[in-house]
Amino acid sequence: MSPSFAEYRAAVDQAGFAVVPRVVGEAELAALTDALVRLAASGHLDGRGGARDVFRLVPEVARLAVSRPMWQLAEMVLGPNPVAVRALVFDKRPGANWKVSWHQDLTIAVKERRELAGFGSWTTKAGIPHVQPPSTVLDRMLTLRLHLDPCGPDNGPVRVMPGSHRHGRVSAGQIDEYRAGQGFFECVAQRGDVLAMRPLLLHASSAATSPAHRRVIHIEYAAFDALPTELEWHECWQPQSSRSSAA
Repeated sequence: MSPSFAEYRAAVDQAGFAVVPRVVGEAELAALTDALVRLAASGHLDGRGGARDVFRLVPEVARLAVSRPMWQLAEMVLGPNPVAVRALVFDKRPGANWKVSWHQDLTIAVKERRELAGFGSWTTKAGIPHVQPPSTVLDRMLTLRLHLDPCGPDNGPVRVMPGSHRHGRVSAGQIDEYRAGQGFFECVAQRGDVLAMRPLLLHASSAATSPAHRRVIHIEYAAFDALPTELEWHECWQPQSSRSSAA
């Protein structure tokens, strides 16, 4: 797999992201694409082409999360025995061609709501409680985004501000300051490539100028199976069991 372990780990540590080519083979990509076609036909995609609670809705995605190629990428950054804790699907396409402002990924999905110091801004998404944890939790997480379609500059690729994850949680005013003083990198990708990124990395995307399917499976991993409180992950997947232990 390219880049090497050292290059990949250094990129994620220093820049907050890395695009890893050809992580998943064509046979599995075809099966995942068919699964997302069925998901769309079932009416589970929202108006922006997205879906939550995807481990439950798409068993193929649960198997992907604990597959050797994806698991190795998570372990290289997070250390041994990480857990997959949330899966989302995005499909930017004609009729669902949106842009996303600069932001950080600040929420996690949990089993039930409990009021605890350091955890706030509670929301409910697809019937699942979500909360913003302390930055110390997000610092030990990694997102892997598998591309099922090529995503060039015209398809609204993710844009990132390299190194911005090292500043912790930032305010809207600070985001504007970073935008004024720092450039961005466009994460173009081919089918089967994975964008690895830290949750606190500032990122955005524009609307596609040549809209076509841009299907992405977004899987979040954590370095620990138990949150440092009485809160529990909504789901918690590991290769040893290949099943959810939390929901």
